[in-house]
Amino acid sequence: MTSGEKQGSTGQKVWYLTTPIYYPSDNLHIGHAYTTVAADALARFHRLKGEPVWFVTGTDEHGQKIAQKAQEAGKTPKEFVDGIVSFIRDPLWKTLGISYDRFIRTTDPDHAQVVQNVFEQLLAQGDIYKGTYEGWYCLPDETFWTESKLVDGKCPDCGRPVERVQQDSYFFKMSRYQDRMIEYILSHPDFIQPTSRRNEMLSFLESGLEDLSISRTGMSWGIPVPHDPEHVIYVWFDALVNYLTAAGYLEDPDKFARTWPPNVQLVGKEIVRFHTIIWPIILMALNLPLPERVFGHGWLLIGDTKMSKSRGNAVDPIALTKKYGVDAVRYYLLREVPFGADGSYTEDALRLRINVDLANDLGNLLSRTTAMINRFAQGQIPEPHPSPKEIDRSLAKLAAEIFDEVDKAMQQLLISDALTQIYRLIHAANKYIEDRAPWNLAKDPAQKEDLDNVLYNLAETLRIVSVLLTPFLIETPQKIRQQLGLTHPVVSYQEAIFGQLQGGERINRGDPLFPRLELYSEPEEDKEAGRVVSASPSVTGVSAQDSHNAPEQVNEITIEEFQKIDLRVGTIRHAEVVPNADRLLKLTVFDGLRERTIVSGIRAHYNPEQLIGQQVVLVANLKPVKLRGILSEGMLLAGSDNGQLSLVAPVVKLPEGARVK
Repeated sequence: MTSGEKQGSTGQKVWYLTTPIYYPSDNLHIGHAYTTVAADALARFHRLKGEPVWFVTGTDEHGQKIAQKAQEAGKTPKEFVDGIVSFIRDPLWKTLGISYDRFIRTTDPDHAQVVQNVFEQLLAQGDIYKGTYEGWYCLPDETFWTESKLVDGKCPDCGRPVERVQQDSYFFKMSRYQDRMIEYILSHPDFIQPTSRRNEMLSFLESGLEDLSISRTGMSWGIPVPHDPEHVIYVWFDALVNYLTAAGYLEDPDKFARTWPPNVQLVGKEIVRFHTIIWPIILMALNLPLPERVFGHGWLLIGDTKMSKSRGNAVDPIALTKKYGVDAVRYYLLREVPFGADGSYTEDALRLRINVDLANDLGNLLSRTTAMINRFAQGQIPEPHPSPKEIDRSLAKLAAEIFDEVDKAMQQLLISDALTQIYRLIHAANKYIEDRAPWNLAKDPAQKEDLDNVLYNLAETLRIVSVLLTPFLIETPQKIRQQLGLTHPVVSYQEAIFGQLQGGERINRGDPLFPRLELYSEPEEDKEAGRVVSASPSVTGVSAQDSHNAPEQVNEITIEEFQKIDLRVGTIRHAEVVPNADRLLKLTVFDGLRERTIVSGIRAHYNPEQLIGQQVVLVANLKPVKLRGILSEGMLLAGSDNGQLSLVAPVVKLPEGARVK
């Protein structure tokens, strides 16, 4: 059974998903939205599969930091957090389409009751005791540190100064569970993901666990310790227990039986330690099952720097959605960065994704398909006919394969990979148009059945794409369906099975899904270099042998001269031998804006079939020339040595049209 198929005592197991509950501030940026949009895509996916889902996010509202900020603002702590929480729920999460089932606040009355009950239970069984704490405290992270854990005398998490404090405190006996926690991680290799985070936490555990101070004195903004109101419960202990509260712990035993444990808890890598050491030890002490997976994802960076308002590099997600639309922002967040790794945000990369993936690939497919149905089938999707041609069965076969691959990727939290699989189908449909050339079929009445099949296959592929995209995009799937004449929304993942579209539906051709954008947002003087223009022939390269024999003096160029060379990433979509030419191949290369023909002298080193789908680097601003009667519009880069030649290509896949600089 999968995690979504397990049975609780009172019915089907709920697929329980959480994000961290956010510190309420005006500092939320696109990096915070990244986690919650990813969680939303997972929640929508599992709902589409027919699984009951419980998706929890919220705000962590207690602690000394909040009290200080409220005082600075001239408000009570509750007044201070109420205004910020209102913004997070609407417009932030509402604009981004976050479909949470509960937005939990640590100031909610039911949560305070659960936290106090958990505290009393652990106190009664000897896992909490009262003592005196003396050590180092990081106020921004609200975390105590021992001398040995500091880095250059500063907080090891945020790098900011710490202060020496001494106060009475209640302690949680973390040390009692150290060996048990290590054994659990070793025996459950999927508990902490990705593997790099797991290794970090094992190293932290093996260095030794100390008991955790879990109460504070001298402040009132927090949940009071039962029967000892001079103490309030440590904000992190309080915040972690929210996952129990949201699942119905103590308050709703039937719901808790169906919901617990969480299938996935998504957290930023900076709080993995809290969620994979402190939190599971609390659960062990309560004799409760641990979450199946805690996934610590990376950050969205600006260059190589973490995004934050204090650094002046934060990006406002609301402003982005107003400028580009919610689906463009969601698509970029989910596609651009493999989930788990750090990624670098640039607005140019967002615009490139809009132009290449959303406008060119998806938008053009819908526009061309509906235009041809209007022109060749009087605006009605034709009925399909049995076809002996393998090419006419290719899209159905690929759709079935991708259906399984998307499911597999989402189960493994490989969200970017799932979108990559969907785009395999989109690319295949665009290529199918070129291969079948319906405009030629329409010229011959004897080929009407072939034409009907082509138009049906394209419309059905788009319908399936609308189903597969439903977890990721909010508005686009229904826009696709409306143009295909389908009025009902997607309700089941099983709708992504080829052949369900009924012929005879009248299409409703509309505006382009995504308007094309000026590709680069650099200063005006740089835009000229950003244009993709026709280029010239063949392949060039730097010969290693030649470089060994070159004189020490080289013909140097200035940076301004180098910037005149427009290097782009492209993908080879088609390759064939040039007749009567021993060295030449005719390549069709998609450069992010259009397909261009490049005649390349690499036949001795590459067979045409092995080049299909390969990314290359092309010089995009050389004058076109004719070679063997073929207009060559580009030049590929390659290196050679001792008779061997290799095309220059990105180490990791990049969007077509990406600049090489």
